Amino acid sequence: MDSIYLDNAATTPVLPEVVEKMKEVLSSSFGNPSSIHSQGRTAKSLIENTRKSIAKELGALSSEIIFTSGGTEGDNMVLQGAVRGLGIQTIITSKIEHHAVIHAVENLEKSDHINVHYVQVSSDGSPDMADLERLLQHDDSKKLVSLMHVNNELGTICDLEAIGNLCRQNDALFHSDTVQSIGHYRLNLQELPIDFAVAAAHKFHGPKGIGFVFIRKETGLQSLLFGGGQERGLRAGTESVHNIVGLGEAFSHAYSNLDVDKSQILDIKKHCVNQLKSTFPDISFNGCCDDFTKSTYTIVNARIPMSPEKANLLGFTLDLKGICCSKGSACQAGSETGSHVLNHILSKKQLQFPSIRISFSKYNNEEEVDQLVKVLREYISV
Repeated sequence: MDSIYLDNAATTPVLPEVVEKMKEVLSSSFGNPSSIHSQGRTAKSLIENTRKSIAKELGALSSEIIFTSGGTEGDNMVLQGAVRGLGIQTIITSKIEHHAVIHAVENLEKSDHINVHYVQVSSDGSPDMADLERLLQHDDSKKLVSLMHVNNELGTICDLEAIGNLCRQNDALFHSDTVQSIGHYRLNLQELPIDFAVAAAHKFHGPKGIGFVFIRKETGLQSLLFGGGQERGLRAGTESVHNIVGLGEAFSHAYSNLDVDKSQILDIKKHCVNQLKSTFPDISFNGCCDDFTKSTYTIVNARIPMSPEKANLLGFTLDLKGICCSKGSACQAGSETGSHVLNHILSKKQLQFPSIRISFSKYNNEEEVDQLVKVLREYISV
């Protein structure tokens, strides 16, 4: 039985071109980038060429792109570094951020005794700008705002420019988890009023275990890892050259084909929403994922009325039928408490029904969506 993979917000298939490029580097460019001999210089040039191409696409300086192991490390680097190196006393975030942000902030609240405020969010998952302004003006403490660009469960898109401008007006730093948007949207970090952004290669058909963080030059963020002077002294440790090159290859493909891929995937999402609505008249969509202008083109999060007994076995049934999607985010899949995002924005009555997150890539098609809807219809009607 062929598998239908509809969990691309969790991770994406690696492009064949990326795999081949990584194999090539592993075979022929194995030198330590810190070594001064030819093998070391070759490895170093691969890293720096990748850094330059990413910076050029994002409108950043090469020195502002720092390679990490992925989104979680990037978020922690910024949040911990801002508190312990930049004197941040207050962090303003939301209850629907990725756990890499929420848990890092909770830990800083306990260990460093910082103030933490949670901005109100609407039922669609967007932050209340009036409440954010109120929190920014609450006191004279040095503040950092951490709000994600695209919510990984709902697909809701936040207005980075509006949030960033509000932060600038109130002398606050702005960090955004952009893991679900870099590789899917064109961002000009030179023009956007944002100080820190985070990316992970496996969200745009690159390898796992590699990502980068954008750190605006004048912020002065300091390293949390001590050792060698790698990554401009901001991230000690021998660089994973093959992963960095794989990231760069995936990044290049993502942006060179972005307009075509985006149009194709959006058509699949529209087809999915229309098929679900016509098949299940009582279906509801979480956040604003059925609004194609306010949500990302890659995510649908749907709430389907069914009995508690059927709800408990929904994920198991889909898996048996060879369909891969999530009952929340992949980071929540093993949790008994369910999605912290849905728990925050939905009522107790709404939470009685199961929600599934369906997320697309360019490798999907409308026939796969039809098969998903068919399986759901048959399961509910039995």
